[in-house]
Amino acid sequence: MEDNKSIERTELDELGEFGLIDRVTEDFPLRNASSLKGVGDDAAVINHEGYRTLVSVDLLVEGIHFDMTYTPLKHLGYKAAVVNFSDIYAMNGTPTQIVVGLGISNRYSVEALDELYAGIRLACEAYNVDLVGGDTTSSRSGLVISITVIGMAKEEEVVYRSGAQPNDLLCVSGDLGGAYMGLLILEREKAEYLANPNMQPQLSGFDYVLERQLKPEARKDVVARLKALGIKPTSMIDISDGLASEILHLCKESGVGCQLYENKIPLDPSTSKIAKDFQIVPSVAALNGGEDYELLFTINQKDYEKIQQMSEDVTVIGYMTADKGIAELITPDNHVIPLKAQGWDHFKVGSEELGVRSEE
Repeated sequence: MEDNKSIERTELDELGEFGLIDRVTEDFPLRNASSLKGVGDDAAVINHEGYRTLVSVDLLVEGIHFDMTYTPLKHLGYKAAVVNFSDIYAMNGTPTQIVVGLGISNRYSVEALDELYAGIRLACEAYNVDLVGGDTTSSRSGLVISITVIGMAKEEEVVYRSGAQPNDLLCVSGDLGGAYMGLLILEREKAEYLANPNMQPQLSGFDYVLERQLKPEARKDVVARLKALGIKPTSMIDISDGLASEILHLCKESGVGCQLYENKIPLDPSTSKIAKDFQIVPSVAALNGGEDYELLFTINQKDYEKIQQMSEDVTVIGYMTADKGIAELITPDNHVIPLKAQGWDHFKVGSEELGVRSEE
């Protein structure tokens, strides 16, 4: 007879996305000498005759990662490819090939898929990446996109999340929060449309933040410039889930702490204005919004003068400390606030309040 005792059940939201990943992967040790890095970084690392092969995958699901109400298919294809490229650049590598898998519902036509692949093609052309394979299947839950990207890096050039040291400088490329503001604009217009299908969307003047959301770019240029200046980051990650979340990832993997200065967080003026219109503190949008796909990295202090040559693209926003796992935000009036990841977490109850988000 079966044991009638109740089986213990742990709900997904008790662990959250990253806790779940830690749990289900803790009993999977690497057994092959060629497998140098598995779970825990932006891409796996495999030994290949003096080079390292970098592999990463993103799964995008309609209604979770994107909303077809306001997402053009061509933009979606471009974004789906580029966010994968970003993972390879975050390892200080170069993306070279992608494989695309699609789950497709019967409400999509061949012409619609032509548009999707037109966007993927544009991304491949822009970043010199080859489409080398894929698969399709039917779907009962809308469009599902799975892209695997393969990249390369010289053995000595691969950068992990785990290399930051106390007193390293914390740097970020570009500006932050714009993608989240673009999402809020699109969600606002969607709500207006649902209330009145005869209305015309009010998108004029929001070009910058809309492009940040619908057509992000991977920071290939920043990686190239760092190499040209002879700067090898001690750790690096791309910003998909918000600045706070990514800082905590670096702290965890490197076994260090962090001091982040709020007034150093780079914000575009249009992002700040829109955030205030939505009654959101601009720095909060940068810390928790996500999908900016900028690069967050640490450098040795000896490279400070070199990084100043990239001041138009890179901002020093803090430094790492010896206080393992303790990340703090320093406000302009010198208040110290513990840094928490409040951005998107797929399995955390309440994450949907941030809207449609992209997977790390």
